[in-house]
Amino acid sequence: MIELEGVPELIDPVMVAAFEGWNDAGDAASTAVAHLEKEWKGEVFAALDAEDYYDFQVNRPTVFMDGGVRKITWPTTRLSVVRVGGDKPRDLVLVRGIEPSMRWRSFCNELLGFAHELGVELVVILGALLGDTPHTRPVPISGTTSDADLARRMDLEETKYEGPTGIVGVLQEACTHAGVPAVSLWAAVPHYVSQPPNPKATLALLNRLEDLIDVRIPLGELPEDARAWQVGVDQLAAEDSEVAEYVQTLEEARDTAELPEASGEAIAREFERYLRRRDVSPPGGKPKPPTAGGGPKGDEDDAED
Repeated sequence: MIELEGVPELIDPVMVAAFEGWNDAGDAASTAVAHLEKEWKGEVFAALDAEDYYDFQVNRPTVFMDGGVRKITWPTTRLSVVRVGGDKPRDLVLVRGIEPSMRWRSFCNELLGFAHELGVELVVILGALLGDTPHTRPVPISGTTSDADLARRMDLEETKYEGPTGIVGVLQEACTHAGVPAVSLWAAVPHYVSQPPNPKATLALLNRLEDLIDVRIPLGELPEDARAWQVGVDQLAAEDSEVAEYVQTLEEARDTAELPEASGEAIAREFERYLRRRDVSPPGGKPKPPTAGGGPKGDEDDAED
């Protein structure tokens, strides 16, 4: 039995999770959850026992000094809660940690125990994978679920992936078997510039999360960081003719593949998202009040798609 002393009754809670490691190309997913914690001042209320799930020769503890006292931080997964204010407040349970080294089923069951006790209505798991995508184009975000009804209601893909998976895929399936609605959001990170951070991919994940759970997420300096990141990669690519040529090839392939998507319906959908983020009414529509107060590294997610 999980006892959550000091955690108030939550309002329409959604659990948002991300894990460092194989599911987190460019650290895009874990940075997204860290951003939510920072912007909404998340308060940690629980941490999983590191001894149960981590190999400390793989994920080593770190030593630091605190007021002259030597202390150790152990690798683990922590849970925090934030309240999103506005006309329709709701709570987010944020899960941020490292992909466990062992006992994945027990790990997922423990997280689901927290979800059950807190009354979580939806679990959203963020991931990032390396892909053949150019850094000059919008970051592709795929949203997948194992629940056919949820896929229809939330405009998601029903996952049909077969192959190796990470903790994102395992946790999503654990949620499905437990009867907890679950969604995975995946960002595709250019494989030729995979080193973290990747603020452009982080920003894309947060924008898609914003649409999915209907909250306004304060983005802080992320948009400017994303622009600076792209300018920096542009400069690096321009210095190497082979890289520049390769990027152009990716651009042409991406643009050709997306031509059928440039329909009036797709353009209207993106325009509505643009307006919604700025509290502007679409033509002929009514103003929408604000609702907030505020990878697998390679083939995986074609993966959980």
